[in-house]
Amino acid sequence: MATHRKPKLAVWKFASCDGCQLTLLDCEDELLAVAGAIDIANFPEASRAVVKGPYDVSLVEGSITTAHDAERIHQIRRDSKILVTIGACATAGGIQALRNFTDVKSYIPVVYAKPDYIETLNKSTPIADHVAVDFELRGCPISKKQLIEAIIALLAGRKPRLPNYSVCMECKRRDTTCLAVAEGLPCMGPVTQAGCGAICPSYHRGCFGCFGPKESSNAESLSHWWKSHGMESREIVRWFRSFNAYADAFRKESEAHE
Repeated sequence: MATHRKPKLAVWKFASCDGCQLTLLDCEDELLAVAGAIDIANFPEASRAVVKGPYDVSLVEGSITTAHDAERIHQIRRDSKILVTIGACATAGGIQALRNFTDVKSYIPVVYAKPDYIETLNKSTPIADHVAVDFELRGCPISKKQLIEAIIALLAGRKPRLPNYSVCMECKRRDTTCLAVAEGLPCMGPVTQAGCGAICPSYHRGCFGCFGPKESSNAESLSHWWKSHGMESREIVRWFRSFNAYADAFRKESEAHE
């Protein structure tokens, strides 16, 4: 009798801090339930065991920063039925994309004792700049609830049910007083996609935009609000250049204030 083959899941790393892969390991009980239904074929963060592709789902963390990685992601794409980018590095270039606004070659000799050994691209770019991506999971790091939902949904052949509204909605659901309106504190919440549960505002700190720009975010309006309350252009640039500095909406707004 033919046995039913478990779907193969692979996890890949490029330029990143590994935080999004650790989120998968942090799923604990949920991961055990998922592991029973799938074959984790490639996940160096958790196991040395490697099963050759093709893979039903590939989770890709990290941005492309070297010529070698630019080639490697194409092979992963060919071996993957569904490719999902996870985290700010994979979806927007990450914090390392700050190099994109300057000349990275001028920094290499300052950081490294032997710069001749360093080979890197001028820019840190998201995976979607190189290959077709089937789904994106935002965040720095990603939400483990969103990760589990995405894996289950994609393996079941349905669209993941993830929020497309802003962090402001999460603040309202937590009964968190709006720091921007009540106290005039800078907050990226109005232009940032939900997913974190509004952690920072709940601790009396403005949102830092970890989940990147929401759909149809009006970054220009937020900048206008900040300027009307005395924020200087250089500070506006700093707010938009963090974890998702090279995400299209945030990049354009920061460049408008340079």
